[in-house]
This record gives sequence, structure tokens and C-alpha cells, in this order.
Amino acid sequence: TENTREALWDAMQRKETYATTGPRMVVRFFGGWDFDKADAQTRSPAMAGYTKGVPMGGDLRAASAGKSPTFLVAALKDPFGANLDRIQIVKGWSRSGQSFEKIFDVIWAGERKPNKWTGVVPPIGSTVDIENATYTNTIGAVELKTVWTDPEFDPTVDAFYYARVLEIPTPRW
Repeated sequence: TENTREALWDAMQRKETYATTGPRMVVRFFGGWDFDKADAQTRSPAMAGYTKGVPMGGDLRAASAGKSPTFLVAALKDPFGANLDRIQIVKGWSRSGQSFEKIFDVIWAGERKPNKWTGVVPPIGSTVDIENATYTNTIGAVELKTVWTDPEFDPTVDAFYYARVLEIPTPRW
């Protein structure tokens, strides 16, 4: 809510925090039972997020039988960084003491199509100039946002979900 020690501590207590490996992108992630595509098309998806669901880190209460959870996810690139490639939702669960994880590409920049067998979206490409260690923001997106429903939801299995945002390739040291 503000940049104070108390507000930061309160956000950590609510588990409404996220980490980056450097870029200062803005990421919002909400879980609920009633999000629809229109919720992602507003200028402030967080309003729908707080109204219809719980923010990242929250516990989603059980819904009526037959419903799958829906997730509202939005990312805005770092103003000084690379454009966005895609948003993935990582689902984790355990069964019989064994842990499992699956990655879903939920929205991506450009006209790429997911592989019809694996659902994986191909790489975006690269604008990196290796000789000069530079890149251009001519591919990717400034903002990505969508609503996604877990197609493999099983109400008898506890699961966790988190969002991962990938940028276009950039040069490294």
C-alpha cells in the first residue's frame, strides 16, 4: 500500500509479494472462481482481482462442485527493460508423497501458436547483437494480461499456482 517498513511487512504477512531477477516489472496475479476474459481487458485488472478473488499468496476457498479455478494475471514491462515474451502459470501438487509440477503458457506476444501436442509456445526469437552486446525492443509486448482456467483441475488434490513472466532475450555479461 506504501513504501514503508510497516506496509512491506504487512504485504509479506499477507503473502502478497513477488521477486524478480533484476527487472522491475509490475506483476499482478489473482485466483478465483468467476473471472472472465472481460476482467483482463480493463485498465485496472486489480479491481476485478480484489473483488472476485484473492491476490497472489492467498488461499482460494473451495467452490461449488464442477467448477475449476480461474486466474487473472497481468504483467507490465520494466520501463527501462526488455519487452515481455510470455506469462506462464506453474502448477504444483503432490500425490502419494510424490511432488509434481506442470508449466502452462497462458499468454504470449506475437502470432506464435502453441504446439498442438505439447501446448508449448515456440521461442519468440532474438534481437540480440552479440558483437555489440545490445538488443532492440522490436519483438515482444509492453503488457500482457489474460484470464486462464486450469484445464486439468482435480478438486480432490491440493495444488498451488504461481505466475512466471519471461522477457525477450537480452545480452548477458
